[in-house]
Amino acid sequence: MAGLLQEYADLISITGGDAYKARAYEKAARAVAGHYQDVAQLDAKGLRQIPNVGRSIADKVAEYLASGSVPEIEELRARIPAGVRQLIAIPTLGPKKANVLYQELGISSVEELVDAIHAEKLRGLKGFGTKTEENILHGVRLMQSAGDRVLINVALELADELVEELSAVTGCVRCSYAGSLRRFRETIGDVDLLAAAEDPEPLMRTVTELDTVAEVIAHGQKKTSVRTRSGLQVDVRVVAPEAWGAALQYFTGSKAHNIRTREIAVHQKLKLSEYGLFDVDSGDLVVSQTEEEVYRRLGLPWIPPTLREDRGEVEAAQRGELPDLLTEQDIKGDLHTHTDLTDGVSTLEEMVEAAARRGYSYYAITDHAPNLYMQRMSDEKMLAQRERVREMDGKHRRMRLLHGTELNIDADGEVDWPPEFLAGFDLCVASVHSYFTLPRERQTRRLLKAIENPYVNIIGHPLARQIGRRPEIDVDLDAVFEACARTGTALEVNSFADRLDLRDEHIMHARRYGVKFAIDSDSHSTVHLGYLRYGVGTAQRGWLTAAEVINTWPLTKLRAFVRAKRPR
Repeated sequence: MAGLLQEYADLISITGGDAYKARAYEKAARAVAGHYQDVAQLDAKGLRQIPNVGRSIADKVAEYLASGSVPEIEELRARIPAGVRQLIAIPTLGPKKANVLYQELGISSVEELVDAIHAEKLRGLKGFGTKTEENILHGVRLMQSAGDRVLINVALELADELVEELSAVTGCVRCSYAGSLRRFRETIGDVDLLAAAEDPEPLMRTVTELDTVAEVIAHGQKKTSVRTRSGLQVDVRVVAPEAWGAALQYFTGSKAHNIRTREIAVHQKLKLSEYGLFDVDSGDLVVSQTEEEVYRRLGLPWIPPTLREDRGEVEAAQRGELPDLLTEQDIKGDLHTHTDLTDGVSTLEEMVEAAARRGYSYYAITDHAPNLYMQRMSDEKMLAQRERVREMDGKHRRMRLLHGTELNIDADGEVDWPPEFLAGFDLCVASVHSYFTLPRERQTRRLLKAIENPYVNIIGHPLARQIGRRPEIDVDLDAVFEACARTGTALEVNSFADRLDLRDEHIMHARRYGVKFAIDSDSHSTVHLGYLRYGVGTAQRGWLTAAEVINTWPLTKLRAFVRAKRPR
């Protein structure tokens, strides 16, 4: 439903419609996506209770849920070729430019656009220069590199649902997801599920009959592959219960990690496969029931799935130096969240209540600052929110509330408010929200200036990427990591599934400088608070321990961290 509303907003923009109306539908799309209830279960009155969903939008949602279509949207779709609608999926190319390309040059597909750029046909259009061409081509490459892969939250939500359904099948002893999903890769090509049962037939039959299945690709006793209604392929394998551990280790991967473990087995005159660990000479099964005993027989401790990428984890295991990885249970509070005061869709009260239900010791509200103009923040609004936060402090399961803000790092590294105003916040996150294409030297300089600011405690989504849509900013990472370590400025691992910024490789790099981190949800809705699991998974892939993450610390230690950077 959120996708449909966003499409309508794009169609309005493409056809030159009212910009205010397009913006209203964009806001409604975000609100619906972040709403805590299933909109399919709401009537028109219930739909109007969703922030930014008025009568007209609610009526369209209700109409779609009842009939499967909305005449106004179908009418606009008919006016614009499908290929033009695909153009706006290209990162860096918005609806207005897509409309110009179609109206002026008749371009109605990605392929036609690429050909037109190479033929230099865009250069006569107002607003289309060589830099625009470069940006569009880069956006096309980004879109194509994503291919059929989906963000981890899409795959994991589906996998959780399927594991629950298959676990309930009579005879199913165990069921889990495996593959890149279990390793918490940021994008997933297909979902691998593994189940254990003496008789695989009931499980395999159930897989083909699931409501979410649109197509059965292959059906067998050991493996069944299906395609869901959302287009995602799911491969389900069933093994004997006694082979569970070896199969889970094998199908989790990665391929490079499995090559290393098989090499270790060979040196011990053993053979490792998805069926178990066998003695080469006798052919006898040695172990297979659990991953722990498979690794132990190879002379290794159990290696967490998030580390299994052949990036030194085997050597660390052999030396007894595997990190004690951070877990979601270690997180004591979320330090980057939003409310409907700016671009969130849940109220302050709703966000605080939801955070308290998660058992947090503390929780920070960090709405946007005024230089992000479309959020219409003011000093008065922020101070009024602070007063309300102080009133609510400690009243939700004794959870302490921190009043912060997400500042905007401008092109020169300045932030929104002067020092005397910033001093009133409990903590400040500062993030890049614009000027993404600045040259490397200037981009680095702006980030360093923000890091040096004594009131900036966390750099939010440090490289400003959006997976498949916007690349990382070009910056000298070594200079950034050194400055953060020196000044006591934490780098965020943003848990929003289309960001996961910093990436795992960056985390591994930054750790060597002694940088501290914050794992935050960047929530814009109560639903988003659960996204923290994706940030924790990314942090684990970066080998992070709880001691390196500031929001695993007690509040007294966190406050001391903030005070240490501020002027005395």
